[in-house]
Amino acid sequence: MSLYEILGTLETGFIFGIVALGAYLTFKILDFPDLTVEGSFPLGAAVAATLMVGFGWNPWLATLAAILAGFAAGFATAILNVKFNILHILAGILLSISLYSINLRIMSGPNKPLLYTDTVYTAFEGFGMPGYIVNPIFLGVVVLVIKLLIDALLATGWGISMRAAGANPAMAEANGVNVGNMKLFGVGLANALTALAGALFAQVFGAADAYMGLGVIIIGLASVIVGMSILPSGMIFIATFACILGAVLYRLAVAVALNADFLGFQASDVQLVTAILVMIALIAQQSGSLKNIFNKRSKS
Repeated sequence: MSLYEILGTLETGFIFGIVALGAYLTFKILDFPDLTVEGSFPLGAAVAATLMVGFGWNPWLATLAAILAGFAAGFATAILNVKFNILHILAGILLSISLYSINLRIMSGPNKPLLYTDTVYTAFEGFGMPGYIVNPIFLGVVVLVIKLLIDALLATGWGISMRAAGANPAMAEANGVNVGNMKLFGVGLANALTALAGALFAQVFGAADAYMGLGVIIIGLASVIVGMSILPSGMIFIATFACILGAVLYRLAVAVALNADFLGFQASDVQLVTAILVMIALIAQQSGSLKNIFNKRSKS
């Protein structure tokens, strides 16, 4: 792999690191399997691209609007689950399907190109370095700041209540925690992060597309699983870092697999490679658990 390909992998890895942090909040903290991200990722891209191209918005404000739209999507999913008792997985599927049509309406079509449009990356063009070097640095700073903010949030009383709501809802309710409100905020926040990732992704690659959310949930989960298999820890600070590391390693593994001619993979096999990597991570994780059980039995 060339330096350009490695930096491109880092660039994409950091973007999906934001998705992984959102997946960590829903799947690990809230125990809420959320499939809304398949729709909120392209929603963020669609909102940002349409506001920038169609209405001439400043890219930073357009990206902020994308974050708010993502929060609204996650909040709607949680409303269906909390207020109407619709199964969380089904609620996410319903919102994801709805967002596909909404994204088409927002963009007035299946995609919205961003050619010759200023983006959040444009502000860094005057540093004398090409975009393929500056962009990964900028995205690395963004994902690091988000990680630290999440660490700080989960260390507050609100964050501890959210963790309790996910770990043991009955006990949390008994101690005065409003589990429903924790879900509303947590799922909304996770999708806000996913929409931010979608907006940044569209601005890197020059277009928003209604189909760009396909497989995003698998990428997020793969990043969390891979990262936490490498750095297993109950500490939030390490766990969030593991999610980002997992996203970068996942993208690197995909890039290596697609560039290894002897494996026979093509660019269209990205989803297949993703599935294989997740299977390997899950099998390795399960093998470790079985090994620990065997060791305990042997000692007894």
